[in-house]
Amino acid sequence: MELGGRFWVGVLALVVGTVVAAYLIFALIGWAWYAWGLFGMLIFFAVVLLGVGYVYDKRDAGRRRRQQAL
Repeated sequence: MELGGRFWVGVLALVVGTVVAAYLIFALIGWAWYAWGLFGMLIFFAVVLLGVGYVYDKRDAGRRRRQQAL
């Protein structure tokens, strides 16, 4: 089985993207920890995740409404 160059470029792009995303997440965690301490960082990320969940829920509710209308 021969894997072409396009496959390996895709794998490399996925790895680089994952490393960059992990770096950004850890840098954000480190900054929040440095600025506000452990509990402040936990509260900050709880608020961020609640915001992400709210946006996701609103978008999903809109999709469900459109599907029910069909």
